Amino acid sequence: MRWIWIDKFIEFESGRRAVAVKNVSLAEEHLHDHFPSFPIMPECLMIEAMAQTGGILVGQAGDFQEKVVLAKISKVVFFDFVRPGDTLRIEVEIDMMAPEAASTRGKITRQDQIIAEIDLMFSHVDQNLAGKTFPEENFVFTGTFKTLMRDLVLDGHCATEPAEESS
Repeated sequence: MRWIWIDKFIEFESGRRAVAVKNVSLAEEHLHDHFPSFPIMPECLMIEAMAQTGGILVGQAGDFQEKVVLAKISKVVFFDFVRPGDTLRIEVEIDMMAPEAASTRGKITRQDQIIAEIDLMFSHVDQNLAGKTFPEENFVFTGTFKTLMRDLVLDGHCATEPAEESS
Protein backbone atom coordinates (compact mmCIF):
# COMPACT_ATOMS: atom_id res chain seq x y z
CA MET A 1 0.00 0.00 0.00
CA ARG A 2 1.18 3.50 -0.82
CA TRP A 3 -0.02 6.56 1.00
CA ILE A 4 -0.05 9.83 -0.84
CA TRP A 5 0.35 12.77 1.54
CA ILE A 6 -0.45 15.49 -0.97
CA ASP A 7 -3.84 16.07 -2.55
CA LYS A 8 -3.02 18.13 -5.61
CA PHE A 9 -0.34 20.17 -7.34
CA ILE A 10 -1.42 23.76 -7.85
CA GLU A 11 1.84 25.02 -9.42
CA PHE A 12 4.60 23.14 -11.19
CA GLU A 13 7.64 24.62 -12.93
CA SER A 14 9.57 21.70 -14.39
CA GLY A 15 13.08 21.42 -12.96
CA ARG A 16 12.58 24.42 -10.70
CA ARG A 17 9.70 24.47 -8.20
CA ALA A 18 6.36 22.94 -7.24
CA VAL A 19 3.49 23.79 -4.94
CA ALA A 20 1.09 21.16 -3.62
CA VAL A 21 -1.78 21.23 -1.16
CA LYS A 22 -2.79 18.83 1.59
CA ASN A 23 -6.21 19.06 3.21
CA VAL A 24 -6.06 17.61 6.71
CA SER A 25 -9.25 15.75 7.58
CA LEU A 26 -10.51 13.94 10.65
CA ALA A 27 -11.37 11.13 8.22
CA GLU A 28 -7.65 10.21 8.28
CA GLU A 29 -7.31 7.32 10.74
CA HIS A 30 -3.97 8.36 12.21
CA LEU A 31 -5.54 11.53 13.61
CA HIS A 32 -7.83 9.49 15.88
CA ASP A 33 -4.80 8.15 17.76
CA HIS A 34 -2.57 11.23 17.67
CA PHE A 35 -3.97 12.58 20.16
CA PRO A 36 -7.59 11.44 20.74
CA SER A 37 -8.77 14.55 22.62
CA PHE A 38 -6.63 16.99 20.58
CA PRO A 39 -5.87 15.49 17.14
CA ILE A 40 -2.88 16.92 15.29
CA MET A 41 -1.09 15.85 12.12
CA PRO A 42 2.17 14.11 13.05
CA GLU A 43 5.24 16.09 12.03
CA CYS A 44 6.75 13.04 10.34
CA LEU A 45 3.81 13.03 7.91
CA MET A 46 4.42 16.67 7.05
CA ILE A 47 8.03 15.71 6.26
CA GLU A 48 6.67 12.90 4.08
CA ALA A 49 4.37 15.32 2.25
CA MET A 50 7.40 17.53 1.55
CA ALA A 51 9.41 14.49 0.44
CA GLN A 52 6.67 13.41 -1.96
CA THR A 53 6.30 16.92 -3.41
CA GLY A 54 10.07 17.37 -3.77
CA GLY A 55 10.66 13.81 -4.96
CA ILE A 56 8.11 14.15 -7.74
CA LEU A 57 9.63 17.50 -8.76
CA VAL A 58 13.13 15.95 -8.88
CA GLY A 59 11.85 12.83 -10.66
CA GLN A 60 9.97 14.81 -13.27
CA ALA A 61 13.08 16.92 -13.96
CA GLY A 62 14.76 13.67 -15.04
CA ASP A 63 11.69 12.50 -17.00
CA PHE A 64 11.07 9.85 -14.29
CA GLN A 65 14.03 7.80 -15.53
CA GLU A 66 15.74 7.70 -12.11
CA LYS A 67 14.61 5.97 -8.94
CA VAL A 68 14.52 8.98 -6.62
CA VAL A 69 14.51 8.23 -2.88
CA LEU A 70 14.78 10.44 0.18
CA ALA A 71 18.37 10.22 1.40
CA LYS A 72 18.65 12.88 4.09
CA ILE A 73 16.69 15.47 6.02
CA SER A 74 19.12 18.38 5.96
CA LYS A 75 16.97 20.78 7.99
CA VAL A 76 13.59 20.69 9.62
CA VAL A 77 12.05 23.32 11.87
CA PHE A 78 8.40 23.27 12.99
CA PHE A 79 6.67 26.44 14.14
CA ASP A 80 3.13 25.25 14.84
CA PHE A 81 0.91 22.18 14.89
CA VAL A 82 -1.69 21.24 12.27
CA ARG A 83 -5.29 20.28 13.07
CA PRO A 84 -8.12 18.66 11.10
CA GLY A 85 -9.71 21.25 8.84
CA ASP A 86 -6.39 22.91 7.99
CA THR A 87 -5.22 23.21 4.40
CA LEU A 88 -1.46 23.07 3.98
CA ARG A 89 0.49 24.65 1.14
CA ILE A 90 3.70 22.74 0.44
CA GLU A 91 6.25 24.77 -1.55
CA VAL A 92 9.52 23.25 -2.72
CA GLU A 93 12.39 24.44 -4.93
CA ILE A 94 15.26 22.44 -6.39
CA ASP A 95 18.42 23.77 -4.78
CA MET A 96 20.93 21.48 -6.55
CA MET A 97 20.64 18.77 -9.20
CA ALA A 98 23.40 16.31 -10.11
CA PRO A 99 23.39 12.89 -11.84
CA GLU A 100 23.62 11.06 -8.50
CA ALA A 101 21.53 13.33 -6.23
CA ALA A 102 19.42 16.44 -5.78
CA SER A 103 18.61 18.75 -2.90
CA THR A 104 15.48 20.77 -2.26
CA ARG A 105 14.44 23.62 0.00
CA GLY A 106 10.86 24.03 1.11
CA LYS A 107 8.27 25.38 3.46
CA ILE A 108 4.80 24.45 4.60
CA THR A 109 2.27 27.18 5.30
CA ARG A 110 -1.33 27.40 6.48
CA GLN A 111 -2.87 30.49 4.94
CA ASP A 112 0.00 32.97 5.44
CA GLN A 113 1.40 31.33 8.58
CA ILE A 114 4.60 29.31 8.27
CA ILE A 115 4.26 25.84 9.79
CA ALA A 116 7.61 24.29 8.81
CA GLU A 117 10.85 24.78 6.89
CA ILE A 118 12.22 21.55 5.44
CA ASP A 119 15.34 20.97 3.33
CA LEU A 120 15.83 17.50 1.86
CA MET A 121 18.39 15.53 -0.12
CA PHE A 122 17.37 12.86 -2.64
CA SER A 123 19.45 10.06 -4.11
CA HIS A 124 19.18 8.71 -7.65
CA VAL A 125 19.74 5.13 -6.53
CA ASP A 126 20.83 3.66 -9.86
CA GLN A 127 23.54 6.34 -10.18
CA ASN A 128 24.56 6.51 -6.54
CA LEU A 129 24.77 2.99 -5.12
CA ALA A 130 27.43 1.26 -7.19
CA GLY A 131 27.57 -2.47 -6.65
CA LYS A 132 23.97 -2.75 -5.45
CA THR A 133 21.27 -3.92 -7.79
CA PHE A 134 17.70 -2.75 -7.91
CA PRO A 135 14.74 -3.94 -10.00
CA GLU A 136 14.70 -2.63 -13.55
CA GLU A 137 11.22 -1.17 -13.18
CA ASN A 138 10.89 2.15 -11.46
CA PHE A 139 9.45 1.09 -8.10
CA VAL A 140 9.41 4.72 -6.92
CA PHE A 141 7.34 6.41 -9.62
CA THR A 142 4.43 4.04 -9.95
CA GLY A 143 1.12 4.76 -11.61
CA THR A 144 -0.24 6.38 -8.45
CA PHE A 145 2.41 9.10 -8.39
CA LYS A 146 2.19 9.58 -12.14
CA THR A 147 -1.55 10.17 -11.82
CA LEU A 148 -0.80 13.35 -9.88
CA MET A 149 1.39 14.51 -12.77
CA ARG A 150 -1.11 13.54 -15.47
CA ASP A 151 -3.80 15.57 -13.69
CA LEU A 152 -1.38 18.51 -13.62
CA VAL A 153 -0.67 18.12 -17.35
CA LEU A 154 -4.38 17.92 -18.14
CA ASP A 155 -5.00 21.10 -16.17
CA GLY A 156 -2.34 22.81 -18.32
CA HIS A 157 0.07 23.59 -15.46
CA CYS A 158 3.05 21.56 -16.69
CA ALA A 159 4.64 21.34 -20.10
CA THR A 160 6.26 17.90 -19.73
CA GLU A 161 4.15 14.76 -19.51
CA PRO A 162 5.55 11.86 -17.45
CA ALA A 163 7.06 8.91 -19.31
CA GLU A 164 4.82 5.87 -19.56
CA GLU A 165 5.59 2.80 -17.47
CA SER A 166 7.14 -0.01 -19.48
CA SER A 167 5.23 -3.28 -19.62
